[in-house]
Amino acid sequence: MTSSRPDFLAHRSGDAVAVAVRDLEPGPAEGGYLDGDATERVELTKKVPLGHKVALRDVAAGEDVIEYGIRIGIASADIVRGDYVHTHNIRSARWQNSVA
Repeated sequence: MTSSRPDFLAHRSGDAVAVAVRDLEPGPAEGGYLDGDATERVELTKKVPLGHKVALRDVAAGEDVIEYGIRIGIASADIVRGDYVHTHNIRSARWQNSVA
């Protein structure tokens, strides 16, 4: 990373979302992964508050949202790389019943 402090951190390579380590404004942001040296640069589409999630990749409505290498939610709307990810575009997978 070019800056001394990352803007966001993802837990594992392959995660769809990362966590903002400070309040972030729309525009370029850079972060990394806790499980390696890879870095990511994204163009934030909206403000992302400290501790909230930013999309590292596009996620289609109905698709699983991956964090910690596991499914943490289901996209309730299309999510674009750089979007703020919160209750307006993701719902919890915790209480989802696998039986239709």
